[in-house]
Amino acid sequence: MAVSKGVRRIAMAGAIILLASGCSVNKPEESQSIDPPPISAEEMMLQIQDNEAGVSEIISETFRATLYFKDERGMVAPISLNLPREEGVAKKSLEYMVQGGPGEALLPQGFAALLPAGTKMTVDIDAETRVAAVDFSKEFTNYSKEDERKLLEAITWTLTGFPTVDEVKLSVRGTPLTEMPVDHTPINGALTRDMGINMEIANGVNIGRTTPVTLYFTKEGSDFSYYVPVTRLVERTDNVLQATVEELIKGPGESKGMTPVLSAAAQVLEVESSEESDLVTINFDSKLLDENGKAAVEAMESIVLSVTENTGASQVQILVDGEATVTTTNDQSYAKPVQRPSHVNAPKM
Repeated sequence: MAVSKGVRRIAMAGAIILLASGCSVNKPEESQSIDPPPISAEEMMLQIQDNEAGVSEIISETFRATLYFKDERGMVAPISLNLPREEGVAKKSLEYMVQGGPGEALLPQGFAALLPAGTKMTVDIDAETRVAAVDFSKEFTNYSKEDERKLLEAITWTLTGFPTVDEVKLSVRGTPLTEMPVDHTPINGALTRDMGINMEIANGVNIGRTTPVTLYFTKEGSDFSYYVPVTRLVERTDNVLQATVEELIKGPGESKGMTPVLSAAAQVLEVESSEESDLVTINFDSKLLDENGKAAVEAMESIVLSVTENTGASQVQILVDGEATVTTTNDQSYAKPVQRPSHVNAPKM
């Protein structure tokens, strides 16, 4: 997302104010014999202009990537981090997912890296086939049996989060993996997001007659509220869009500490998908809204994340009783179609 000059100036002004106060909002006042002369608005803007090049340089030196880690309940969840911008951003992302690596210092409390300590890798992305070939060092095999599936999910979902990657192939010291080395999970060719993440099966469903839908629910960590994707196998259907929204209304399972995002009383009146405009439209009844006529922020974001994940659509239009007048509890308007966010779960530093 482009950063406008106005935004940069506001940000720099805030930084200057914090620097002038010792960089601490809660710092107690200290006595001073002589107050420094106040800085004028003109001088402030001149300082900001002088430092704009520095702000641009800082922004260009990092990139935002969504990496996948294990939370304290063993769920694989995305965390968006700012990483040093170097050649090979896919490799850099995996390096920040190694236990004991630089990424651990950036994680919210309760999250842990899944790649074993000391793991090194090379990453080669074929621009034509959109396949990322990852070759790991021998340390890759030093993971616990319980983490094998989680490790595969974290690697696959991290790399396929890049717009240039659709599939992932794994090898260890040059030997392609046809199965994982510890619990022998089979690897049939390239890995994609079709493998799912945090898999679960809906109650009463015949596993041989199912359709996977990936749903985003919320969880409360000790210092961080975040979204968790869960791939649920539901009764086989050709209408994945309808199934996605209905499963969101049903809510999460009870065993992993996730929170419902939609009211169980909400109903879907109609869903529509347009391939020409790459748009899906979902019409809810008024039970989507609270007593003040507002929609929960988490509900709207979860709908957009879940629907775009399962349909591939780039835009989502949300209606209530046929009207495009939905606003959230933080007064964000959903009157127009919205796009999927580029990154999810950015922790507050």
